[in-house]
Amino acid sequence: MTADSSRTPAWLTGLISRARAADGQPPFSDQSLVDLRTGERRLVQIDELAAALVSDTEAELVVDPDARGRGIGTALVDQILNTDRDDLLIWAHGDHPAARALAASHSLTAVRELLHMRADLSATSPEASTTAPAPDSAAARTATAAAGISAFRLGHDEDDWVALNARAFIDHAEQGSVTRTDLDELIGEPWFNADDFLLLRDSDNSLVGYCWLKIDEGTGEFYVVGIDPARQGEGFGRRLTEAGLTRLRERGITDAHLYVEGDNVAAVSLYGSLGFVRDAVDIQYLARAQA
Repeated sequence: MTADSSRTPAWLTGLISRARAADGQPPFSDQSLVDLRTGERRLVQIDELAAALVSDTEAELVVDPDARGRGIGTALVDQILNTDRDDLLIWAHGDHPAARALAASHSLTAVRELLHMRADLSATSPEASTTAPAPDSAAARTATAAAGISAFRLGHDEDDWVALNARAFIDHAEQGSVTRTDLDELIGEPWFNADDFLLLRDSDNSLVGYCWLKIDEGTGEFYVVGIDPARQGEGFGRRLTEAGLTRLRERGITDAHLYVEGDNVAAVSLYGSLGFVRDAVDIQYLARAQA
């Protein structure tokens, strides 16, 4: 077992790149890599052929594409689970057959689906979303019209965003626990651009929502979209998503994608109405602690 909380080892960066090229998506979330650097997760590895990022409650893992089919994934899961711990959640990004087989061999239970949705912006017009229904009430329509969208201001908006994000994702274990330290780490990423981080403020300047875009390797990800729970149902989610699509088009991006909880019917419907279609699914499995 090897740990390195100060930085991401070069060999791990290479492994992530190879897995992403083979699988069409990264094996670890950005937050997991931030947690590795801040010491919230530890790195478990088998040589330099397989790696897992493990916290007290969750794990993500990857096996080098050239080393798959040799039992290395099984050995890595055995190593992760062979500790005195409570229940552990393990992500399988992409829901590949090998991951399902590995989960079955360890009696893991699927407990959560995260949908990956994609939109071809070259095939949809900016006007495509104008057919969507407006907010239900006159008060909601007035509030939506009064709110203004502006770019994130470094050195000014950090604490407001952390507070809003915690409210917006109070029932979301990962996103809702993002700290100021985590945000600072993400701001330091090469892909971060404050002009791609859209904030929506009410007429009294209070922050009511945001749309954070990640543009990397020619694709545009709706990294996270959040709305104050007290202001949901007023059309802010649609307005921010439309603003995000406009921003991506301004940047010349034609490939947009996002992740959304499979049971979030309203959000899946919203994104579908804006041209997003289901592309893949991530499955979270539960490993029960041995009695």
